[in-house]
Amino acid sequence: MKEESLANKVYLELRRKILSNQLSSGTRLKEDFWAKKMEVSRIAIREALTRLMGEKLIVFGEKGGFFVKSMTVDDIREIRELREILELGALRLALEKIDDQYLQKLEAICDDFTNMVQGGYFGGACEADVKFHETLIDSANNEKLRDLYQVSNIPLFHQKLGKTQTHMDDYELTDQEHRQILKALKEKDPKLAEETLRKHLIRGESASLDMD
Repeated sequence: MKEESLANKVYLELRRKILSNQLSSGTRLKEDFWAKKMEVSRIAIREALTRLMGEKLIVFGEKGGFFVKSMTVDDIREIRELREILELGALRLALEKIDDQYLQKLEAICDDFTNMVQGGYFGGACEADVKFHETLIDSANNEKLRDLYQVSNIPLFHQKLGKTQTHMDDYELTDQEHRQILKALKEKDPKLAEETLRKHLIRGESASLDMD
């Protein structure tokens, strides 16, 4: 595989782990570790890290090294506001356009999320959460919206601000809310869909800011 393709493979893997909070805020990304783990050269790792830094998902430390960008209170608020704008817009379009294929995809993701939580695979559950929201965006069938969501690099709320190793314990509520959104899409119920999604996002923001 060409070096460029290897770098892209690393980029996608690290991006996925950052957005699902498997690589938490402040985590150092060591080039030699990831080169060995992903069986690629350090050049490929450096190219991927440089790309992630350009997208403001990681930063270069004062004493050197790459670190997952830490989030502030303002970051959390702005992420919720952005997600509300993009995902509520996608939801309105999806209510008009969604087909059985996407409904089945969303249901399969919900089942995957449930199974991951029950099995204690919380990293996998976080990835399923990311996939649910990305699929919701896709179901709007609007390429410009999909591109905007993709380049926004929006992390989900699964980590408490200020506690880098403390993950959220709201998986059951997340599961219920995802299934409620899916129910509303199946029944073409815009009020239920929008109220549930807005509540889902606000709750995630509040939980992330609860540092007690």
